[in-house]
Amino acid sequence: MDYVNLGSTGLKVSRICLGCMTYGTSAWRDWVLDEADAKPFIRRAWEAGINFFDTADMYSKGASEIVLGRALREMAVPREQVVVATKVFNPMGETPNERGLSRKHIMHAIDASLKRLELDYVDLYQIHRFDKSTPIEETLEALDAVVRAGKALHIGASSMDAWRFAKMLNASDRRGLARFATMQNHYNLVYREEEREMIPFCRDEGIGLIPWSPLARGFLAGNRSKTDKGETTRAKSDEFAHTLYYDEGDFAVVDRVSEIATARGVSNAQVALAWVLAQPGVTAPIIGASKPHHLDDAIAALGVKLTDAEIARLAEPYRPHPVLGH
Repeated sequence: MDYVNLGSTGLKVSRICLGCMTYGTSAWRDWVLDEADAKPFIRRAWEAGINFFDTADMYSKGASEIVLGRALREMAVPREQVVVATKVFNPMGETPNERGLSRKHIMHAIDASLKRLELDYVDLYQIHRFDKSTPIEETLEALDAVVRAGKALHIGASSMDAWRFAKMLNASDRRGLARFATMQNHYNLVYREEEREMIPFCRDEGIGLIPWSPLARGFLAGNRSKTDKGETTRAKSDEFAHTLYYDEGDFAVVDRVSEIATARGVSNAQVALAWVLAQPGVTAPIIGASKPHHLDDAIAALGVKLTDAEIARLAEPYRPHPVLGH
């Protein structure tokens, strides 16, 4: 396993981050693995050298954090060796103050997340989306208070407009508040709109990129068609994915991935992930795993070094998309 700095921080993370949205309770989504089935994946990732785990309070309505926390405790993973990231923003209750990025919700949410994770602090606390209903200064001051209280070491952001992210960074710099270290954005071979503004901006600012859905929710595996949404439970029921991909041009990209994968004798997933890993500024793509070969492919992708010609061929079929995933 390779390890790199998380953005401009001194924190060292594995080049692959295990996303834990897949783990929690199937009562939340039918493709989510319950605790007993989820824990072997967390163990396998840890044994393979992955030290970076990403979850969120809203995944399985908190159960994902519980599963991750229990797994780490049962494996007796030393706290100084593991990097845990979670997020705040989405509704965690029915009332108006149980969501968003207000100071009140952030203060409640961090304590609730730490309790579920069974941790004294998280390494990375991320805003899951941008909250248009809360002044950015209030959000930034609350996040700064979380860091100063020792409940989070670093803060990060996720999908939003680049101009909004720029405003938040400027405000934190002017006020001397904790600065975002990472951007968790939507980025893969069939969705590259982030290359226009967000990715160049993050590279210039020293913000680490930890893309979500680097395999386009499995679309790049090459097992989907225009009439058949796929063979997996998630592919069949994940309506959100169906709004993100499946354009005519998306299938052309997958065909190119398949062509290069076949020539190399590796899987589509390895090629698609190797492409993301090769992009400047990318710290660690966040991968999901519900089958053993998902983890195996992700780890193997670290050894796939694409040539400049292959990278160009993979990029060539792409066609512009509307903004997706914010």
